[in-house]
Formats: sequence, C-alpha cells, structure tokens
Amino acid sequence: MFKKALKEGFVQGLRHFFMYFWEKENDFMKTKLQLALLVMLMSFCQLYAQNFNIEYKKFDSLSNISKLVHQVAIVPKWTDSVSFTYEIREEGALKNYSVNILKRSKVLIDKELMSAKSDSTFLKRDHPKVIVSPDGKWEAYVTDFNIWLRATGDKNESDLTSKKEIQLSFDGTENLFYSQINWSPDSKKIAAIQTLEAKRHRIPLLESAPTDQKQPKLQWRDYYKPGDVIPVNRPTLFNIEQKTKIEIDTKEFANPYQLFFRKWSNDSGWFSFDFNQRGHQTYQIVNVDAQNGSVSIVVNEHFNTFVHYGRNFIYYTEDTKNIIWSSERDGWRHLYQIDAVSGTIKRALTKGKWVVREVVKVNEKDDYIIFSANGKNKGEDPYNLHYYRMNMDGSRLTELTPENANHKATFSPDNKYFIDVYSRPDLEPISVVRSAEDGSVLMELGRADISELLTFGWCRPEVFSARGRDGVTDIWGTIYRPSTFDPSQKYPVVEYIYAGPHDAHVTKDFAAYMRFSKLMEMGFIVVTIDGMGTANRSKTFHDVCWRDLKDAGFPDRILWIKTVSAKYPSVDVNRGVGIYGYSAGGQNAMSALLFQGDFYKTAVSLCGCHDNRMDKIWWNEQWMGYPIGPWYSASSNVDNAHLLDGDLLLINGELDDNVDPASTLQVVDALVKAGKDFEQLYLPGHGHSLGSDYITKRVFEFFWRKMQINHNGSVK
Repeated sequence: MFKKALKEGFVQGLRHFFMYFWEKENDFMKTKLQLALLVMLMSFCQLYAQNFNIEYKKFDSLSNISKLVHQVAIVPKWTDSVSFTYEIREEGALKNYSVNILKRSKVLIDKELMSAKSDSTFLKRDHPKVIVSPDGKWEAYVTDFNIWLRATGDKNESDLTSKKEIQLSFDGTENLFYSQINWSPDSKKIAAIQTLEAKRHRIPLLESAPTDQKQPKLQWRDYYKPGDVIPVNRPTLFNIEQKTKIEIDTKEFANPYQLFFRKWSNDSGWFSFDFNQRGHQTYQIVNVDAQNGSVSIVVNEHFNTFVHYGRNFIYYTEDTKNIIWSSERDGWRHLYQIDAVSGTIKRALTKGKWVVREVVKVNEKDDYIIFSANGKNKGEDPYNLHYYRMNMDGSRLTELTPENANHKATFSPDNKYFIDVYSRPDLEPISVVRSAEDGSVLMELGRADISELLTFGWCRPEVFSARGRDGVTDIWGTIYRPSTFDPSQKYPVVEYIYAGPHDAHVTKDFAAYMRFSKLMEMGFIVVTIDGMGTANRSKTFHDVCWRDLKDAGFPDRILWIKTVSAKYPSVDVNRGVGIYGYSAGGQNAMSALLFQGDFYKTAVSLCGCHDNRMDKIWWNEQWMGYPIGPWYSASSNVDNAHLLDGDLLLINGELDDNVDPASTLQVVDALVKAGKDFEQLYLPGHGHSLGSDYITKRVFEFFWRKMQINHNGSVK
C-alpha cells in the first residue's frame, strides 16, 4: 500500500490506504503494524510537501533573469517628429537617452526629464453634450430623452437660457431615447440614433470577506449573456429647416447587435451607418438619402460563419467618394477600395495568401498607406509581424521590415520614421530607427547582449512547426525547456493554452522569463501552440472555431506535440500531457480532459468560462452564434462534466466580473453529481486576475504532485 501511495500521490494513496483497511474484517487500527504504516504515510505527506516547497523556494528570484539581458531599447516615446526618448539596460542599470534622427545623435538624459515628456497622441476626447452646427447657427442637445434645438443668436451672448428652445423630436421616452447627434456639413440635417432600451441582465457577486465589515457584501454587475434581449439602435433623420423627422425604413436592420452613425457625405446628400447584425454573420455599411430617407447597402460583408468585426478597417477618403475597407471575402484579410455610393469594388489593394493586420496610416496628400501584415514572407513563422508601405492604389508595395523576426514599430507623429524592435522567441532583440519610406536603417539603438543569461544556464526556446489535422497546414508553436535540460532524460510535458478565436496567442517575441518559467525549472517541458480556430491565418483556418469552441484546435495541438515527441525522445507523452490556462484558456484546459482525455491527463482551469451561455454576450455570440442552439451544450464543460477523465484542479475568484463565477460553480455541481474526483480552489475577494505567486504556486504544485516529478526533473 505504501508503494501505491508513492505511485499515485498522497491524496489518492491515502484513499487507497483507508479503503484497504476498511475492507479488512480484523481491527488493524489497533495493531502496531497499522500504526507504523500510518506514521510512514503521514511522513511521506510531510516530506512530499516539504520537497515541493523546497524546490519552489529555489525560484523566488527567477523573474530577475530578465535583468541579465542588456542593450534592449524599451519604452520609446516620440517627443516630436524627429526626436524621441527610450530606455536601455547597460551595465546592470537602466539608462535613458534622447535621440535626434536628423543629427544622428544619442544623448544620455535624466530619468526625471524623460518622464516629464508628455505624449499628446492619446488625448482623451469627451463628446460634448451640446453639438453646434457647422455654420454656428444652431445648438442641438438631448433633454428628456428627445432632441432639442436652440438658435445661437448673437455669438457674444453668454446667457444661453434666454434663447428660444425648439423641440425637434417628440417620441423619446425613458426606454426609447435619442443620442449620437450628427450635423450634416450644410447644417440642414441631423442624423441621430434612437435606442430602444432593454432590461439589464445582472449577475450577483458575493464578497465573502470584505475588509471593512464582518458580514459579507452582495454586489451586482450589468452583464448581458448570449440570447439576452439587448438594446436596439435605430438610425433617424431630421430636417432642420422644416423641423420635421424624415422616416427611414429600417425593417432590414431591425435586429442589430450594433448600429451606429458612421459618416456624412461632403455634399450632405447622404449619411452612412454601420449595421452589425445579431449573430455577427453580416456586417454592412448603409447609406441613407438625406432628402427622402431611402436606404442603400454599400458594403455587405456576409459569411455563413462569422464576420470578425473587431478587425474591420473602414476609412473614407477626404472627398467621401471612396472607402478603404478590410475584408476576408477572398479567404484572407485584405484591403479593398470601394465606391462609397454604389458599393462597387474598384480594386483590391492587397492580395495573396497572407493577412493584413492593422493599417497604421492612410496619407492621401502624399499618396501612401502604411500597414502591418503577417504570412507574406516565405520561409519563416507566418505569425511574424512585418510592416509595409504602398501607394493608395495598391502599387509599389514596399517591405519596411525585411528581417526574419517579429517586428514592433512605433511611428513618429508625421509617420516619416519609426522605431523597430524585432526579435523571436529564439532570437534576442535588435532595436533600430528606420525610414518609413523605404525601411532603410538610419540608426541602431541596441543589439541585445544575452551572454549573462546564457551563463546562467538559460535554455533558448525552439520555434517548431508540424502539420495539422488536414495534413497540409503548418501549425506553429514554441518549446520551452529547463536550464538543467538533459536530452538523455525524459521530461513531462505541460501545455499552456489560450485558444480564444479573437486572436493568435503564442508569444512571438524574445522573453527571458515567462509566466511558466518556474514550472520549467522544476523539471517540465512547456509548450505553447496556435491551433486551428484562432486568428491571423486564413478564413478557413479561423472558421474551425465556429459553433465549436470545444475543438480549441486540439486535433492540431495533439499532432504537433506528438511530432515533437517523435523528434525528441526527451519529450515524454506516454504518461499523458498536462495543460493549464486562464479564462477561455481555463475552458480549454478542462475541455482537454473531457474531450481529449486519452491524451491530456492533468489540467488546471483558472477562471474558466465553462459554458458559453453563462459568459459575456459580445465574446460568445461572436464565435458560437445567435440564436442559441444545441452546439452551446455540445461545447459546455458543465453539460459534459460526466466525461471527465484525469486529474483536474479548478481555480476561480468570487468577484470575477469578466467571467461569471457561477460558471465554475456549475461545473463543480455537475462533477459532484457525476461522482467525479477533482480539486477546487475558490478564492474570496479575487476577481478575474489570478496571477499571484500563491495561486501560481498552487498550480505548479498540482502538476508536480500529479505528474510525479523527481528532484532532477525527470519523470518517475
């Protein structure tokens, strides 16, 4: 029995221990042998806990290894179009420099001087309550849920209360109110939004141990969930000269998730609004004729799966005749020039099997567009971010960042220069100043020195790719090994997962210290992977997640890990792979045991959204669709809790207002009813952020205990 306890860990061993003696007919508890075995078992428990605590204590200062990396330019801040400041670690200390590009100068400065510089690029802009017409003759505002007008009269008159007020709308109520007032350029029309309010979905949060009183506190949060009735916006139009409302036929736009004002034409002939249909399968730009209220759909983005609307780029040219629009209509996210009135696609500005990620600048005067993209550069990780420049008609596409690396650019206010810090998980950072016209390097700011880090024993991560489930598509991830790595030994594997479809999540930058570095140093190999169903690849790659979040790219992840194991015998998957993650990653981690229990055997789920009907509406309806269907249940960790196979630890906080804590508690209820063994850590006073050292220690101890680690890091 003692050997069984050693093999299976203290908790399971203790259970077997008592079951063994409970089944015996004789009263062994009174025998010396029984007492001796009990003492041995309790001693093992204490020794086991001590061993873990001793091992974990060794890594208290591990995060300081980041300080062993020198000559990396960080925190760049532009002070004008040719000057900026930045920090760099030199000789064990951070130093601050001011750079002038034209002079090619770099001057050491005081940190106080650097911090005193203000960045005016991101000033907060408050929407005024009173909206003045372009000709300055009228003021429009909302009072008692309706739109009112007030003639400005004499501009020198300060007492606005003496001016005559005119009620423009009369159908506004507490539950049907006006907002978003937008004057036409000729000051003759107003486009506004009228909102039909809906009852708020509220979730209760119980603060069990408040600091200011003994008794618990009940808190409430507004929190719409999938399937809820939500507020509905409608476009409205008013004629100022006639003081009348022009009716708009909105029956085609009666079920929006979002509807908001976009743009008035320069000639005041029309205004446009965005319509994001509930379920996110259709996204449209719609024009409204300012004379009669008739509508015409200019841009119609529609998929049988979803429109990833959070990545939409929409830019009207200064003459309001054209729109630059990002679309995945050919299977990859690209830029198109579209006629702003007819909706005719004039040209594709970019094309190919790669992805436009973000438009940095459209400069009509100088005829250029600067944007970032990934996947265009062959022979490297397709997730690496690069920057490009082209003419506004799509010609003269120029690569600004050619190096095989992930590039992070910070552009000058006039977009003529940019600071480029580029690296990979296996390549230390290089920091340069480039011309935004052709990408030429003007100055080098720093070339990372990791000699001290390597002396410490740091093991360089390995970027790895393997074929996915279709046998064609490359799946990319990173392998992290401990500093004590010995290729002749076998190491247990833990995957750190976050498979949220809104993005790709594997780190593409150099980092000496990761959130799981302590776990690595305790004898684990950690892997991170972007499987199908995540973003930044093709539309087909992304669509795998549609109505199937339980998939989480697991078929690709498993093949990837098996390929790694086949290449490197030190990667031991025969005993089962561990997995952990936060939030959507928490859902993924538990799903691994439910739906892929023949491969994943140990999981820690932190603040998981275990049932997509219980989580926030905006994230879950995007990927799982509307209305709610049986696929919600098919992906639910609650409804499928009876499938649990393996060791599970659930962790969440009682005050989580990002993911409803009840989601985890419903999992607990389902597991109990199914008679499943698991562990739970429910944290009073904690919200969605669960990154404290105590919680991290509990996560890593679970893997240490369940996956049976020897002190030298190899598998028992």
